[in-house]
Amino acid sequence: MQSSCLCGGITWEIDGPLDRMSHCHCSRCRKAHGAAFATYAMAPAAGFRLRGGPIGRWESSPGFFRGFCARCGSVVPGDPFEGTVFLPAGNLDGDPGVRPQAHIFAASKAGWYDIPDALPRFDAYPPGIDAPVLPDRPHAHAGAAIHGSCNCGAVAFALDAPPFFARHCHCSRCRKARSAAHASNMANRVAELRFERGADRVVKFKLPDAKFFAQWFCGSCGSKVPRVDASRDYVVTPMAALDDDPGIRPREHIFVGSKAPWFEIADALPRHPEGAPA
Repeated sequence: MQSSCLCGGITWEIDGPLDRMSHCHCSRCRKAHGAAFATYAMAPAAGFRLRGGPIGRWESSPGFFRGFCARCGSVVPGDPFEGTVFLPAGNLDGDPGVRPQAHIFAASKAGWYDIPDALPRFDAYPPGIDAPVLPDRPHAHAGAAIHGSCNCGAVAFALDAPPFFARHCHCSRCRKARSAAHASNMANRVAELRFERGADRVVKFKLPDAKFFAQWFCGSCGSKVPRVDASRDYVVTPMAALDDDPGIRPREHIFVGSKAPWFEIADALPRHPEGAPA
């Protein structure tokens, strides 16, 4: 089974078998992926091979490093843990043959996302995993703006007006960029975005063969942050980058014709095979 980042500069493969695929809702995964949840599958580290670079690394907990492509921002597998490697499912090429089995850290889920399926839910780790649970990083914001930040705190931003739409996107570019089942994005006007700190820490990647598609992320920790599309007067914000409730919920699924084979849409929101109707 093969995987790659959005830009293709990093590839990895596993001999298998994959085991225990689960959706993680912890705040660190959400910010790292810029998605409502991350989905990881476990596999023996002995059959894992990673090639290419450059790879960024951020120590999200003592001794545990999260990896990301330093060019395009896709999440890449971190260091093996006790003989096991954790593979971000959004980067998989093809059907891995396993399906998600549970939601973990459901107690930390995003307030704008309701879990719609019947999979088992655990407030933190599932039974059988004895590991420390880190508290969410506290956020204190003043004023009426909608605030957000990266995992390491180097980048912080504010949106001075409510977004005018939010939706889930299942296109292959979004899945590779966010290393997740889908992206959940909202849109504002360019003048409504303020970077409160760390604008110089933001890495900007534009997919060469795409008219608009791009990804902005913190160069220190890989967390996804808002990107500016000046040609359309859009700010596209990964909703998982938010620290505040945006007051809006995703209203539809787009590009469901390209959705991951291992993910099933369980809610009743409208679905569009490609982009949203004009």
